[in-house]
Amino acid sequence: MRKKWITGLLCLGMAFALLTGCGNQGNEGNGSSNGGGNSQTGGEGSGTSGNNQGNAGNGSGTGAVYYLSFKPEIDAVWKRLAEAYTKETGVSVKVVTAANNTYEQTLMSEIANKEAPTLFQINGPVGYQNWKDYCADLSDTKLYSWLLDKTLAVTGEDGGVYGIPYVVEGYGIIYNDAIMKKYFALSGAKAGSMAEINNFQKLKEVVEDMQARKEELGIKGVFASTSLNPGDDWRWQTHLANIPISYEFQDKGVTDADTLEFTYAENYKNIFDLYLNNSGTAKGLLGSKSTDDSMAEFALGQAAMVQNGNWAWGQISEVAGNVVKEEDIKFLPIYTGMKGEEEQGLCVGTENFFAINSQASPEDQAASIAFVEWLFSSDTGKKAVTEELGFITPFNTFAENEKPTDPLAKEVIRYMEDGTKTSIPWNFTSFPSERFKSDFGEALLEYASGSKKWEEVRQLVIDRWAAEKKISGGTNG
Repeated sequence: MRKKWITGLLCLGMAFALLTGCGNQGNEGNGSSNGGGNSQTGGEGSGTSGNNQGNAGNGSGTGAVYYLSFKPEIDAVWKRLAEAYTKETGVSVKVVTAANNTYEQTLMSEIANKEAPTLFQINGPVGYQNWKDYCADLSDTKLYSWLLDKTLAVTGEDGGVYGIPYVVEGYGIIYNDAIMKKYFALSGAKAGSMAEINNFQKLKEVVEDMQARKEELGIKGVFASTSLNPGDDWRWQTHLANIPISYEFQDKGVTDADTLEFTYAENYKNIFDLYLNNSGTAKGLLGSKSTDDSMAEFALGQAAMVQNGNWAWGQISEVAGNVVKEEDIKFLPIYTGMKGEEEQGLCVGTENFFAINSQASPEDQAASIAFVEWLFSSDTGKKAVTEELGFITPFNTFAENEKPTDPLAKEVIRYMEDGTKTSIPWNFTSFPSERFKSDFGEALLEYASGSKKWEEVRQLVIDRWAAEKKISGGTNG
């Protein structure tokens, strides 16, 4: 398996609880896409924000910066950073923030102006295809050299680097280490430590044994409820589905496709069935369960595991009566029975990447690169990134005392820094439509309740993918 394979997809301004996390993926889940994420469609805020520090392009021979941001909630933070940078370096920095849900339209309008943005963001490989004529090659920048996982960057067919992620999120199976240690201490336990659980077969063996001994462990079920209430099914029709689809894309060497074979449908079924069959909630009741219900079960110690992302720390810590200690909250990759999954890491990604306008003057391009590098290397910039913007950054420039302190964010960083693990990329933005996801979620509920066979679910995914891609005009693959 290719190390750290990832063509991520995610968003800038996350005020994540981990930044946050997937709270509602714009129906992708709840963060970044689901989790509290910073998707281009998220957040409150009003119209286009005003300018800052004069006009880019009007600076001296040292160049100037015009950054087009998209997250109104953190516009003030970007303005303060721009002012601090100008005060420190004398370089003019202009910050404009697009109104909610208007970033692409605003960028299209602004890029045509004489004084166009010199720094903007693209939505992963798909966004790069739309804006590649305006994306400069960043392969020789310090920013790229600082990436912990360089496969996160958006690259072109020529091998150039045209988009660099600046914030990441991750998801997997969150587990309560105290409950797991209690299980490992039982006579006849199927494993002696979490280190032994590195594939689906072992995970299934341990989970089913824990379920059979749930009274001894003081839990209602190993997994928290598989929330299938419409609107709360994003963890399954988007996040969980991302894993088999990512593997299929990897096999085909693509990041999108007009048709889906759902090659690894059985792998999806493996883990989904494990969730359904080893929780404290009868399968017929899952249609009424919400994500909040699921997270509360975990926080109250009623379940040992739950699938979610780093953004879930806020949900866990805020549950009244929470009994899970911060030091006991850990991540396990979502194993599905794939060959070589012992080396699999978390699903780590982002939906937004910094890009430098290749049509801007060389001076303005250099100034823009310098501004971003300052942001992720200077004391002032790093402090704002961690404390005010709330980012989990993918760069090696942050010391331990400069990184996020919540337990799940630390787990994401730990997996990213582990050179033996392969991250699973986020391919959510390749999913054809919200209708596709909602239809998939409805089919999963019918499957869980026993009114639909798995083969029917598999075929629905294949058919709906093709139909919705055709409606949307298809993809370049």
